[in-house]
Amino acid sequence: MQLSKTGSISAALAAATCTLLSGNAVAADSSKTDALIEGWQFNSALLYYGETDRVKAAEAILSARGDFGDDKFLNLNLVLDTLTGASATGAVAQPDAQTFTRPSGAGSYTTAAGATPLDDTFHDTRVQLDASWEQPLSSNYRGTVGGHFSKEYDYLSLGINGNIARDFNHKNTTLSVGTAFSHDSINPEGGIPSAFTPMLFRNNFASENAYQQAFDGSRRTDSDTKTTAELLFGVTQIINPNWLMQLNYSIAKADGYLSDPFKVLSVVNNNGITQQNLYEQRPDARTKQSLYWQNKWHLSGSYLDLSYRYMWDDWSLNSHTADARWRFPLAGNWYIEPHARYYTQDEAEFYQPFLSEGMPLPAFASADYRIGQMDAYTVGAKVGTVLDGGHDFAVRLEYYQQNPNNPGVELPDALKNLELFGDVKAVMLQVSYSF
Repeated sequence: MQLSKTGSISAALAAATCTLLSGNAVAADSSKTDALIEGWQFNSALLYYGETDRVKAAEAILSARGDFGDDKFLNLNLVLDTLTGASATGAVAQPDAQTFTRPSGAGSYTTAAGATPLDDTFHDTRVQLDASWEQPLSSNYRGTVGGHFSKEYDYLSLGINGNIARDFNHKNTTLSVGTAFSHDSINPEGGIPSAFTPMLFRNNFASENAYQQAFDGSRRTDSDTKTTAELLFGVTQIINPNWLMQLNYSIAKADGYLSDPFKVLSVVNNNGITQQNLYEQRPDARTKQSLYWQNKWHLSGSYLDLSYRYMWDDWSLNSHTADARWRFPLAGNWYIEPHARYYTQDEAEFYQPFLSEGMPLPAFASADYRIGQMDAYTVGAKVGTVLDGGHDFAVRLEYYQQNPNNPGVELPDALKNLELFGDVKAVMLQVSYSF
């Protein structure tokens, strides 16, 4: 379910996908028309992402760019991926084993003493298709219009987007403005729980019928929706023949169901022992803004790409991202491209690792570590070669680690020696081929 993937998993996959496609695009451009097959340029890739003891993902990507003459292009992108494994529920570890009800309400699972509670039923398959058409509008104006479709078992996303770019200064400066709108439908298995309702257990009821009635009564609806509208302003400047710079500002407003129906918060007593688990509640609106600065240099046959992104929102979640890629030529047609990325964020204002028994319930609360305080880094490298006809083959191997942090919460005695903010470690392997 997409809401349960929007943190470390999808962020890492998106970064890897963008790296893969943009890297291939650079190689394809250098090969000029030799890599074109009847006016089409293709980039293909297979990606594996695996977290230690958690989620595993496999993804296939195929993008195509068709040249229809007169600077008119059709861009297509198809993504197929599948995810399996275990996902953190938000509940805190305990000195003793814990039993949890599965999201559907049918069945249960047990977490060992001292272990982070993970729901091991996580499984999903997604199909995504993006298409866009771009063409000149006049001698200095260029327009793009596109659409987006993404479907999972319990999630559907539909979107449209558009962009207008204006060239100045003998086409050395380009100003652009873009907009996008998406409508998402969420239909999680087991329905959407009411805010702060307790997780129910079959053994606490005299009959299956009584349990099912109580479970259904804890759901506020079977499905819900959210919409997202985004506006982006950008400027691209050729500084000199070896230096290209880009600066973007974006603002996005999301409205609707923004909680995760599978995440819970533990209510603990003064000693830190869990008394019950409640389903989370997040605000139904979020405005995010970001600044993005990128520089690309050609340095004595090598290519250096440095970027920085600052994001802030009205949930008080601020983040910084620094990314560096440096491509060096090797013997023959081979090249190597080391990559390093660092990410850090503050916690959302309603993030709480747990709730204390006897305290009034807040308006909003979530124990999801993905909106908590954290640092993360990625290191790795891509090795590739330019083949006959300008085709490009490359392999990228990277290591990713996410380090959630305690935002300053005092831990009760039973939780002090438990790992409540455990690291998330993953390996990414991608193989790409452009032709």
